[in-house]
Amino acid sequence: MFADQPRSIWILKDGIEIEIPIEDLMPGDLVAVHTGETIPVDGVVVNGHASIDQRVLTGESQPAEKGPGDFVFALTIVLSGDISIETSKTGRDTVAAQIGDILNHTADYRRSLQWQWLQFVDKMALPTLASGILTLPLVGPAGALGIMFAVSFPYCMRVIAPITLLNFLNLASQNGILIKDGRSLELLNQVDTVVFDKTGTLTQEQPHVGKIYALAHYSEELILSYAAAAEAKQTHPIAKAIRQEAMDRGLKSPEAEEATYKMGYGLHVKIGTHAVRVGSTRFMALEGLAIPTQIEVIQNDSHEQGCSLICVAIDDQVAGAIELHPTIRQEAKQIIRSLQQRQMPIYIISGDHEQPTRKLAASLGIDHYFAETLPENKAALIEQLQAEGKSVCFVGDGINDSIALKKANVSISLRGASSVATDTAQVVLMDESLKQLDKLFDLSKTFDTTMKNGLRVMVVPNIFGIGGVLFLHFGFLPAALFYYLGMVMGLGNSMLPVINDQKET
Repeated sequence: MFADQPRSIWILKDGIEIEIPIEDLMPGDLVAVHTGETIPVDGVVVNGHASIDQRVLTGESQPAEKGPGDFVFALTIVLSGDISIETSKTGRDTVAAQIGDILNHTADYRRSLQWQWLQFVDKMALPTLASGILTLPLVGPAGALGIMFAVSFPYCMRVIAPITLLNFLNLASQNGILIKDGRSLELLNQVDTVVFDKTGTLTQEQPHVGKIYALAHYSEELILSYAAAAEAKQTHPIAKAIRQEAMDRGLKSPEAEEATYKMGYGLHVKIGTHAVRVGSTRFMALEGLAIPTQIEVIQNDSHEQGCSLICVAIDDQVAGAIELHPTIRQEAKQIIRSLQQRQMPIYIISGDHEQPTRKLAASLGIDHYFAETLPENKAALIEQLQAEGKSVCFVGDGINDSIALKKANVSISLRGASSVATDTAQVVLMDESLKQLDKLFDLSKTFDTTMKNGLRVMVVPNIFGIGGVLFLHFGFLPAALFYYLGMVMGLGNSMLPVINDQKET
């Protein structure tokens, strides 16, 4: 978590920015944070305005606008604007670090979990000894030793099980799945409930343009083209979404001149003879522009729906607005449908507000969801489902998901997620999407089948060996040969998934 922070930061002393090591920062220091930078402290904004991406910490889908007097958190990102923050908490006192501390002190049931196949092998110790003792008077020492050898065939699993597991780890990696804990393959086959985080897991970082509202005599195309021109050199997700919509509509953006960041989340540019402002309603108000009643109504409705609203002003009049919707991952509906076909209940747990969470659940056909959930409460909800007898797989990507990831029976994250999430998760989907989730469950099922078949193919030769000792007076050597024949057959079975995969490719 702390590796995501810069090693040095800029503080304000007598109006001058001075660079210092982050460990020298003290409460009360004024920290300067600019566009694109990560906030290093918890504190209160003293000067400036900014749009801040807090989703990895709070789960909010839309950027939060912060100005003087507003509280901000470490590890959140300034999308646009410049702010000065009076430091309240630093280092391990920040909210993000407290989540890390809770994570470190959260009991992990997996620490004491032993692979079931090794448990099975251990349980065979006494039956093996007993078989030798009981048959000693009937078949003599050599026969009794042969019986013990044949009965101990499960010990082949100490060799075959790891080889099988390595083969499946290799197959998973070839499909873009990093399995960090081999037990998760076994545990996934026992999972009967899947829980998703909302923001960043079921939705993407970049939103998309949902609606364009044009006022007075202005057109949607003009509003969009002017906004795209103003955002031409910006790199944050909102700018990319606006430019993408203009491109999709085939609009040619005019050249913008004299682009200037102004106080608040917004831009002031010159396009031809027009002064164009693009930003939030707060930015428009700071620029001295009147906010039309229609825009105020639209903004209230947008926020309730979990959407962002970007206003566009031409000269001294608010000409329209662009509504940005969270973008559901393209593969999400198919993945949810596939999991439901496996008869698995699906849940959403989100730190976002009730309305957008309910809307997302409805659009994906998910019946169960929890909204406005704090990080520690996410873990409590996982425990609640487990107390009901469910085996839970949790899929999350944020710092606020890390405790729930640790509590779940199986935890999955995405490459590119917060470092805390990918460090905690047992499985990481390397293509930064959910596309391989269905494949992961297929691999788990095939792994379980392969392990059971391996045990079966080892049984048959050893039954012949036991029968030969009891009825045909085999000695130790023939029984041992049947034992090793079973091992060879088990090894062949463990290689079948790799052979079949090579044939398919």
